[in-house]
Amino acid sequence: MSKKAKIAIVGGGVAGASTALYLSNLGLEVTLFERESSLVNGPPFCHLHAGGNLYPDISDEQCIKLLKQSIDFLRFYPHVVDYRPTVIALPHYCSSNVENLFPRLKKLQKEYELLIEKDLNNRVLGESQDYYRLYTKEQILAIQNAEITHELDRWMIPVAKNIDLSKVQFPLILVQEYGLNLFRLGASVGLALDKIDKATIRFNTTVTNIVKDSQNSWNISYQKDEETKQESFDYLINATGFRTGKIDDFLDVPCKKMVEFKAAYVTHWEEGKKTLFPEIIFHGERGTPEGMGQFTPYPNGYFQLHGMTNEITLYKDGLVASTALSCQPQLKANFIEKIEKSWSSDEVEQRTNSAIKHLSKFIPSFSQATVGSKPLFGAQQIPGDDPSLRVAEVSFPTKKYARCEIVKVSSVIDMIEAIVGELIKLGYLDKHYNFEPMVDEKESDITKVAELICGERDYPKGLAHRSVLGLGLLSKKF
Repeated sequence: MSKKAKIAIVGGGVAGASTALYLSNLGLEVTLFERESSLVNGPPFCHLHAGGNLYPDISDEQCIKLLKQSIDFLRFYPHVVDYRPTVIALPHYCSSNVENLFPRLKKLQKEYELLIEKDLNNRVLGESQDYYRLYTKEQILAIQNAEITHELDRWMIPVAKNIDLSKVQFPLILVQEYGLNLFRLGASVGLALDKIDKATIRFNTTVTNIVKDSQNSWNISYQKDEETKQESFDYLINATGFRTGKIDDFLDVPCKKMVEFKAAYVTHWEEGKKTLFPEIIFHGERGTPEGMGQFTPYPNGYFQLHGMTNEITLYKDGLVASTALSCQPQLKANFIEKIEKSWSSDEVEQRTNSAIKHLSKFIPSFSQATVGSKPLFGAQQIPGDDPSLRVAEVSFPTKKYARCEIVKVSSVIDMIEAIVGELIKLGYLDKHYNFEPMVDEKESDITKVAELICGERDYPKGLAHRSVLGLGLLSKKF
């Protein structure tokens, strides 16, 4: 290391915590400031977008990049992924036909094959020929009678037995886009950071101001336990998520961004305890009553639901942009109330039941599901002015300053690699270190800490777990 450097990271979400882990492993002295009492808070996620097949409107280029980024992320965090595929169905009311998805799937399959040829360790989504499979109505009817011809067919049994087949187009698509667990990610990165002497985490700490001094160092003022302190750093990383603009305002750097409030709903379905479901996606037009429905299983009968309608996941006035006066987009008070304090019980009931109703259009027996807990929720930053953007990593608006801009968590490794490149230019690292997976904590330790995080945040402990089948596949891969 050619220069000794102190790195400050503001924000302990996926971006900040992962960057702290990566850089401290390279020998840099890192201090992470986090306003909450544990890592990886923020907007809900549940899906490793290994190909972006949930987003038919984004470009092939974004989808291919999401595929590569997801593979890198999975290699780094294997124990936070639930190894179950996703089933995609297009309702009859969709304006497009299912056949329109085939060209992109073929491109992604070929790209996955090339990535495996480049590095055999990239084979983390199964065999390339199984990246996706198509199921005709005749095949689904046969699977109803347990006629299985391929290992992946077993995932289609609950689909065949529970979906109203008259509501969807055929073929159905099974694709290797796996589950992703927020609580397990927080536990995994926290356990790994605890073992590194170079990493300091300041929990329950709010950064109140940042200024650059005459030595081009960043002086950070922060408050913890009603006491205000100040500390100086050589390099600053802004990983504050939807609050990124507040740091930009401190520094008076150029910016253009949006923030969107979103929520996902936790439900419990007694019948679902008996069945091992894949994730199921029903495509639809965003913001309309036919918005996409996302059915995400957890063990013990818990299901996380998204419905891309204004009555479920999306909110009227929930998307706001920065202005000429401030880099920080201003969410209305009712959204900040939800983020910082609590939800009303009436809204939890209303929106969760709307989500159940939305998914029950396609899975009729799911109408018996009930509210499982408060929603998973938060605000998501989107750099620029395109709300459909799904691939973004990081920008460097001024010297010795990195602004994390990930939209999907799988982009975090590319983001870190770009920051490492900047640190090399500044002489804080001697060379570009090759990407070295992985975070390798014990399964039992991750589960134990993830359960604690669920309890602290008032969520069921079942959300800290993953399927036994997923564990079996993990042991085969790693």
